[in-house]
Amino acid sequence: MKDYQRYVEAFNPEPGWAEAWAKLAREAGARYGVLTTKHHDGFCLFDSALTTYSARHGGAGRDLVREWVEAMRAEGLGVGLYYSLVDWHHPDCPATGDRQHPLRHDPASPERDAQGDWSRYVAYFHGQLVELCTNYGRIDHLVVDFSYWDYAGEKWGATEIQNKLRTLQPQMTFNDRWGREPRKRIPRPSYAGDYEQTEQNIPREGLRDDAGQPMPWEAWFTLTNSWCYSATDDLWKSPATLIRALVNCVSKDGNLLLNVATDARGRVPERAVQTLREMGAWLRLNGESIYGAGSAPLDKPEWGRYTFKSGRLYAHVLDPVIGNITLPGLRGRVREGRWLASESEVLICDYWNPEVQSFDGPDDIFFNFAAPTAWTYPLPDERDTVLRFLLNDDPATAQERARLDAERERTVRERRAF
Repeated sequence: MKDYQRYVEAFNPEPGWAEAWAKLAREAGARYGVLTTKHHDGFCLFDSALTTYSARHGGAGRDLVREWVEAMRAEGLGVGLYYSLVDWHHPDCPATGDRQHPLRHDPASPERDAQGDWSRYVAYFHGQLVELCTNYGRIDHLVVDFSYWDYAGEKWGATEIQNKLRTLQPQMTFNDRWGREPRKRIPRPSYAGDYEQTEQNIPREGLRDDAGQPMPWEAWFTLTNSWCYSATDDLWKSPATLIRALVNCVSKDGNLLLNVATDARGRVPERAVQTLREMGAWLRLNGESIYGAGSAPLDKPEWGRYTFKSGRLYAHVLDPVIGNITLPGLRGRVREGRWLASESEVLICDYWNPEVQSFDGPDDIFFNFAAPTAWTYPLPDERDTVLRFLLNDDPATAQERARLDAERERTVRERRAF
């Protein structure tokens, strides 16, 4: 750990870093952000009364969490705080036979065989979580990380601390890493969080608990392949890849949280700035299909994905199609179509020669961007062209919409119950 100390001393975000981060988050179309207040290394970005291993006593000499929280609020964004349950610096945490500790194979490491007091460590991190939920005003989200092997659930004193934090911040949501997928289990343990998270993975379909009920969830992804700043990792995900990942998540009733890693001066790499701003520009035109939207009562189409909101079906056309584009099973159910970015009319059409051929399903209908509708036209937006279709209120549509609304309402009630 002594080799790490030089990074602690060098870490000193430049003035205005927090305001720049918050402005970029708003430009990217984010509605909230989550700041790492302490990671597995144990170094705190906040001024804690329980340790001097913090930015307040390090190279920065100040409370960085406070600067960030105030900047986010100034931009009208929700405030989320991340806190690692693991602490490789604390003498009572690495001393417990932790099979994740980076020095576990180092024979010269005093931490490897030391004997600590686990209850003292639990009291320590409980105290720090109380500080975070007391000293910075309203906190919208708390993200804890991570549980593994026998370090899960009540090993962390999860019920006690979560109840205490919910009293301090009754509106705050929790993620589900106090244990191993506790929200999925029926009956749910008392420390189950409000939503599940999928790290570096988007599930094949929306998540459900053991009773088959849908679960709120969020996917976590890096912009490169590194969680932390790396000057040598140049494998950046393109804006199109990330836009499509966002659509993928929303189409399965999920959310997307992107990891942004900065240098020791708190500067966001220019490539990340460009990517996030491009995502924001796309969302300013197409956000109607994302914000407040979710899964559609239809199977995934071959050319892309659907999202759905309040009787409006959003078709995300991701792959070029030869000729007109099929809307499977929607004959007689589509009232109007518009290209979302410009409100241009989308032409609803049939086979170009219906008396000669009808190879697709009899319930299918088609659309295209111009006439003649049998011709092939380039996609207006190669990243994701979004169309809004208004559906008729036929019984099947209304019944399925009522079912989806009931499921979402049940999910909201469950979250409020915690």
